[in-house]
Amino acid sequence: MDQYIQLLQKLIETPSISREEEHTAQIIHDFFASHSIETQRIKNNVIVRNKHFTQDKPLILLNSHHDTVKPNASWKKDPFFPLIIDRRLYGLGSNDAGGPLVALMAAFMHFYDHKNLPYNLIFTATAEEEISGKNGVALVLPHLGPIEFAIVGEPTRLKMAIAEKGLMVLDCTVRGQSGHAARDEGENAIYNALDDIHWFQSYRFDRQSDLLGAMKMSVTVINAGTQHNVVPDECRFVVDLRTTDAYTNEEILDIIAKNVQCEVVPRSTRLQASGLPGGHLLLALAKKLKIDTFGSPTLSDQALMPFPSVKIGPGDSARSHTADEFIELDEIRGGMELYLKMLKALL
Repeated sequence: MDQYIQLLQKLIETPSISREEEHTAQIIHDFFASHSIETQRIKNNVIVRNKHFTQDKPLILLNSHHDTVKPNASWKKDPFFPLIIDRRLYGLGSNDAGGPLVALMAAFMHFYDHKNLPYNLIFTATAEEEISGKNGVALVLPHLGPIEFAIVGEPTRLKMAIAEKGLMVLDCTVRGQSGHAARDEGENAIYNALDDIHWFQSYRFDRQSDLLGAMKMSVTVINAGTQHNVVPDECRFVVDLRTTDAYTNEEILDIIAKNVQCEVVPRSTRLQASGLPGGHLLLALAKKLKIDTFGSPTLSDQALMPFPSVKIGPGDSARSHTADEFIELDEIRGGMELYLKMLKALL
């Protein structure tokens, strides 16, 4: 375990804000190289295949990310100093997702040179997860071949997320007509927007996900007007929409278009909700190993995976993106042990 803690410490002390992960990618490459294991590098993504990889076997993807958010101003400790106190490792990215990353690497390394595995294994340490960027896992997947299913390393307290909400951000525009505020003239775009804003607040979709519950639409930004005495001729607002597997993003947009008057433009429809199909072997695996399952409200690279996947790992999502982020060393050990149990049961 010591070599993986040391690796995580190196990753913490090396800034890897999304789109700036080239140095941590090199550290991960060098770790595998020190074990005489070849890697493939695509931008800031590192790909490793098991030693006896063959084209005639189904593929399990083991994935986690090595980018981080920017440290916020509330940090009291140095976010780039990997400090261990009372078996807690502090540092930016320690919990999200450094701990899951190194634990999943350890499990992959255990099986790396095993012969006659029923599955191929590919481990990917990917970039831009925190911004759902196009140069992260989305860039890597076309180079991997058909994937049977994926295990995504994220801090879930070792519970298995078998479904995950997706995301759409909508830019909405309502038109009016400018005029002098002192006179009875013009058409106030803010007033015109009120009905649509109320609809986003109050609408309830007919179908509801068994695992993820109801969808959540929140108006989070409003911009209108130029000065106090001019009736605004345009009102723009932003909707944060957390989707579920009850609808595709395209179906949701169609429903919205039929119910509002404003112009609605999605920034992207690529971050779909996910959920394991009933009867999937990973559901049976969770039952066999007595792993608690849940539906996750937070987004990960699962949203970009068009195949079955689960999200599981050491650490706690509640610590992600917080000041003085940490992970327990015992949590990392527990993650390694659980990943090994899962792969042993599958392989």
